[in-house]
Amino acid sequence: MSHQAPTHPTLPQHDNPVGKAAREAQLLVSRGVYGWTTQVSTLPGVPAVAKLPANEEPTLEWWVMLTEIGIAIVRNHLAVKLAAIEAGLLALAPAEITASRLVCDGIEAEIVALKAKIAHNTGGGTIWSRLVEDAEMGALALGEELLVAKFKDHAGKLFAIVELSEAEQQAYGSAAPRTLETYRALFQTMPLPGVAWTFQDDAEFARLRVAGPNAVLIRQIGEVPAKLPLTEAAYAAVVNGDTLAAALDEGRLYLCDYAALETIVPGQWQGTDKFITRPLALFAVPPGGFSLVPVAIQCGQDPAANPIFTPGPAKDAEWGWELAKLCVQVADGNYHELFAHLAHTHLVIEAVTVATRRHLAEQHPLWALLVPHCEGTLFINNAAATSLITAGGPIDHIFAGTIQSSQATAVAARLGFDFTRRMLPNDLLERGVADTAQLPDYPYRDDALLVWHAIHGWAKDYVGLYYASDTDVTGDTELQAWAGTLVGEGSIAGFPSIADRATLADVCTMIVFTASAQHAAVNFPQRTVMEFAPAVTGSLWEPAPDTTSGQRRSDWLAAMPPLAPALQQLETLALLGSLYYRPLGTYQSRYFPYPAWFQDPAVTGAEGPLPRFQAALREVEVKIAARNAERRVAYPYLLPSQIPTSTNI
Repeated sequence: MSHQAPTHPTLPQHDNPVGKAAREAQLLVSRGVYGWTTQVSTLPGVPAVAKLPANEEPTLEWWVMLTEIGIAIVRNHLAVKLAAIEAGLLALAPAEITASRLVCDGIEAEIVALKAKIAHNTGGGTIWSRLVEDAEMGALALGEELLVAKFKDHAGKLFAIVELSEAEQQAYGSAAPRTLETYRALFQTMPLPGVAWTFQDDAEFARLRVAGPNAVLIRQIGEVPAKLPLTEAAYAAVVNGDTLAAALDEGRLYLCDYAALETIVPGQWQGTDKFITRPLALFAVPPGGFSLVPVAIQCGQDPAANPIFTPGPAKDAEWGWELAKLCVQVADGNYHELFAHLAHTHLVIEAVTVATRRHLAEQHPLWALLVPHCEGTLFINNAAATSLITAGGPIDHIFAGTIQSSQATAVAARLGFDFTRRMLPNDLLERGVADTAQLPDYPYRDDALLVWHAIHGWAKDYVGLYYASDTDVTGDTELQAWAGTLVGEGSIAGFPSIADRATLADVCTMIVFTASAQHAAVNFPQRTVMEFAPAVTGSLWEPAPDTTSGQRRSDWLAAMPPLAPALQQLETLALLGSLYYRPLGTYQSRYFPYPAWFQDPAVTGAEGPLPRFQAALREVEVKIAARNAERRVAYPYLLPSQIPTSTNI
């Protein structure tokens, strides 16, 4: 496999017979390595790579970053465990804690030594010192495979430390007290996210619909659905000085409907039942207002069995409203993880990766463009399929459904993904949320559009370098085979016929955006929002309330997870939401010492499309930073510096 993009990429129709033969020979080998399957046991029916190729393993750089995050998680875990020992909940000897800390210390020392070894000599020095450095770097490159294996082993040791034993699961189980203080105490050495102090605020609850982990579900409605029979009087009691009719007429009413979760069958954790609902949550922008406010929640789809909860001053309804919000947050957590995150980013880009490797020769300009945005995806998806979404894995423990029903839901979400409809501008229009006058406060929309347009400019310029006309597009046999396999073996609905340069630029924009920015928008809030279980979690631990009054704070807390799954949620999502590997616009080889990826001077030259793209991203960074300075709560997830190039975690 090539370590860098070709210096002079060509389209297949422009190659001479020798070049065409070389392309076909290379593709024949690649197809033998990258086969299709729909038989992944945990995601049956989803097109995926048949066997993980060896060259899809992460880089040494990635493994070091993962290991550093793992050390931080383990240190926090050990501190939580030590607190449980001191409280008499665990009978472990403190010596076991010390031994695990020594493991962390040893790995940390190796990381420090390795970083010092590979640091470039930026201080100048003599020719002799630079020759020594070059020799050391060469030796390190030859030993990279061994170092990767070592750090992979280190990561395994760290993950083993945070596995909870039966005794620990019982200590942190259903009998352990559930208070906000005990959940906050799970953050012993890791920073407690700000949402731990604000998640009960109605304003924060509404803000998460447009700036949280799942900011892609809310939609404008022109009428209140019959299954949510909210009265004019009930609406007016919540939104002062407004009427339901006016809000609908002026486009100020928005709905989150979790009907798609119907395939989830509630499961159990250690014999304890878990619960989930399919709520409807209604929001409005008040007359002359800027941000959404919550109006009403119905915890299920059937109004005959589910009362409507509204916010208000009545004391006997306070905790019913909090429980209703928790029902929404549980539903949102499931929709986020199974739909917006796993299905609509990871699994979509897996199909693109396999198609790219099988049908675009390494001499093809689109191969050079797309491969960096596929880096790490097959590996991380394979890891998820064999550990994260398996029986007894984190999804099984944290989320409400039986693992089989959660898997089936993710499969249906992936196969139901529509490529063209989900293009950002199309998606915003379809959901009725594109109008900034009607919905002024929508950080995801506003920042995502900036990034989308920057990527589109890059894709359009790049396509223009190699395709002189639309005829070049239709005559590109590799491109047409690639598009055909995405529709066929890849099962990507709504993938367009590519007959011109404009469509090709749109398709490339969608792929690059999905692999980078869209994944960042749904992945990194896992750490800053979802790692605190009372704010967003995967399951209710008591049935949803069936009356709007009479609940107590203790009922609300009882519906939250036991401390063991709450701790597992913290650790899993802190890991997934902390690894930032290669920011968008940075194109490097995945092979040590990671030289520049693009070799064509037409791409990289001072007036080329890559420097223009990088400049555009810097402008976006400045604009979003300025917006964040004005926002009530900053939205950092789409700062280009915080967007990895690919879906690699």
